[in-house]
Amino acid sequence: MAYQVLARKWRPRSFDEMVGQAHVVRALSNALDNDRLHHAYLFTGTRGVGKTTLARILAKSLNCEQGVSSTPCGECSICREVDEGRFADLLEVDAASRTKVDQTLELLENVPFAPIRGRYKVYLIDEVHMFSNSSFNALLKTLEEPPPHVKFLLATTDPQKVPVTVLSRCLQMNLKRLPVEQIRGQFEHVLKAEGVEWEPAALDLLARVADGSMRDGLSILDQAIAFGGGQVREDEVKSMLGVVAQDRLPGMLRLVVDNDAVALVQAIAQAAEQSPDFSALLKDMLLLLHRIALYQAAPEAADATWGDLQPIRELAELMPPEDVQLFYEIALRGQRDLPLAPDPRSGFEMIMLRMLAFRPHQGEAPAADRPALARKNAPAERSAAEQPAKPVPPSPPPEAARPAPGAKMDLENWHQLLPRLGLGGISSQLAAHCTVKSWQGGELVLALRPEGAALAGSMAEKKLHDALEKYLGQPLKLRIEVEEGGEETPAQAAERKQQEEQAAAVKAMQNDPVVQALEEGFDGELLVDSVKLNKE
Repeated sequence: MAYQVLARKWRPRSFDEMVGQAHVVRALSNALDNDRLHHAYLFTGTRGVGKTTLARILAKSLNCEQGVSSTPCGECSICREVDEGRFADLLEVDAASRTKVDQTLELLENVPFAPIRGRYKVYLIDEVHMFSNSSFNALLKTLEEPPPHVKFLLATTDPQKVPVTVLSRCLQMNLKRLPVEQIRGQFEHVLKAEGVEWEPAALDLLARVADGSMRDGLSILDQAIAFGGGQVREDEVKSMLGVVAQDRLPGMLRLVVDNDAVALVQAIAQAAEQSPDFSALLKDMLLLLHRIALYQAAPEAADATWGDLQPIRELAELMPPEDVQLFYEIALRGQRDLPLAPDPRSGFEMIMLRMLAFRPHQGEAPAADRPALARKNAPAERSAAEQPAKPVPPSPPPEAARPAPGAKMDLENWHQLLPRLGLGGISSQLAAHCTVKSWQGGELVLALRPEGAALAGSMAEKKLHDALEKYLGQPLKLRIEVEEGGEETPAQAAERKQQEEQAAAVKAMQNDPVVQALEEGFDGELLVDSVKLNKE
């Protein structure tokens, strides 16, 4: 007997066998069981989610010799003929190959005639959006008032191209993309029945590559079984899909964190030896950054479909959330620019090097822009004040200082202590929104202002606790309590100082003779909001 591919062999033949689409199955089952059937249905959704399969099951339910119900017997001659694709009263049409109006008219000529064997004559028109306007017009009248023995089942991947006049005459069923978990679960069911050994990580990868389509997923699974000689192994699946280079992405991101440009370029060169699709590689980098950000915000959101969580966990602890967001934005914009690069590899390299170039260095203030002058009723000219500021060279973060032997271990001077702890990211912001409430008996109690309450979390608190213990050189018990009022926090002090410096800078610009001359001579106006502090 000839081999039958998995996508055909495991195509559902009843509503109970459908994977996903519970909302559509429920609506159709209730309509069949309660005799509330519409004369025309439109199934919409991306490829391989079950549009044509549901239409065939519906046709079988309408014509089963045991009667109309949501559970056709599957054994009678009509049920078998529908499954085998040879039922005379089920007319399947591919609209892409019948776009001309005369072909549509020829199809509709037999609508008035009664079914040959079944209870209903069912017209299944696939990719109906490919019909021409004339074909749609020819279909309209019949679609609105068909004979009682006729049902129209339309399917399309692009409902936006279907005229509103057709949509209004159909009961629309929107099929969803299948989640990775459902596709993976069906893979396990199929492989158990087929007697094929597999590795869980391989199924996770295949389910993600399926991209929400069960048909595509089963086709890829078929390919993986053949490639692996009757087994589905992770290494072989990666080699088959050409995604081995994806394993290098966490390492590349770690090199960005370590500011190691030489090693980063070498890592990209090694990945290039495997001839990857750099566009897909960039997409996977975006997914990696998304998972890191999600893990930082909600670690419990991590699931098995992510594969190995260890690199994500390590990067989430190393990278400040603001860096993750910056890198994601750079990679997202890089997707748009990648097709414009001389070649995909150089484009990918530039995106990764851009992450290095624009990565904010700890303890570094952003480069300041000179204030801009807007002149009324005068042509725009570029002045020396509008020249871009020089980039600030990177400065490595200071090492946490240990107190001198015999020195008093006083934590109450919180403002002076914080710069010596070497904190960064959320833990640094958390500490800056706190003040010392009490420090006695080896226990430090910090008062956290409500505006900083969102910063509190197990990871940030642990980093602050570890930094304090390292500074003191002794065990410490740390407790953080959210409280209103109290003395000024380091964050509040920094904001107050910045406001004072900003006000002084604005006043200095207003009193500057050059600015005053420009305002008087060119009817100009100083844009106060454009005055930025220069920290160079």
